[in-house]
Amino acid sequence: MNRNIAIVEDEVEEAETLRSYFARYTQEYGTTFTVTHFLSAEAFLNRYRPVYDLVLMDICLPKTSGMDAAALLRRVDQSVSLIFVTNMAQFAVKGYEVDAFDFVVKPVSYANFVLKIHRLLSKLAARREEEVLVTQSDHMIRLSASQIKYIEISGHRMVYHTTGGEVSAYGNLKEVEAALDPAMFARCNSCYLVNLNYVQAIQGYTVLVGGESLQISRPRRRAFAQALNDYLGGGIT
Repeated sequence: MNRNIAIVEDEVEEAETLRSYFARYTQEYGTTFTVTHFLSAEAFLNRYRPVYDLVLMDICLPKTSGMDAAALLRRVDQSVSLIFVTNMAQFAVKGYEVDAFDFVVKPVSYANFVLKIHRLLSKLAARREEEVLVTQSDHMIRLSASQIKYIEISGHRMVYHTTGGEVSAYGNLKEVEAALDPAMFARCNSCYLVNLNYVQAIQGYTVLVGGESLQISRPRRRAFAQALNDYLGGGIT
């Protein structure tokens, strides 16, 4: 399997060392990598697309620091794994604020690199969660299915109601529905696609989803209730 890697590092020699480590890892363990190098946080963020499995981020970057860049990254991609590369280990602790996977201290040794990549690949192999790419006017956002409480269609726009807030986008609800697990997502009416994990109660023709009340259409009530029943393993009648 190929993994996409972004290296954000202003020192070319450091970036080339990391690139050589990935090449050596491929020779020894078989996993292939597509590595893209960015010299600055600005170049990385301006061209960012949610296609990476891992971002290796130097903390000490000119203009925008790696820590600030990571905070901006998390606004558009909450799933990508992030490893900080730094010669100041005390700052890496702040990485937990942006859900960093780990950090490595310069100069990075190959042995330490292997340990981190082994752990990362194990994590990625264990994570089978669905994701959707949301297209906005000038960029894309990656959302985990588990983050989505429900999706609402309004006119020609969709609104993803997530655990982190609302995300508006262009798209077709039918296409998104086809891309998501039908065992987890079900329509309660033509306007709402609901993550059944967030359903708290059904009362008549109203469903409580993550604290919000949504209307269930009469034609869809039976099918929606059955989908919820199946999802909960028969826990609702």
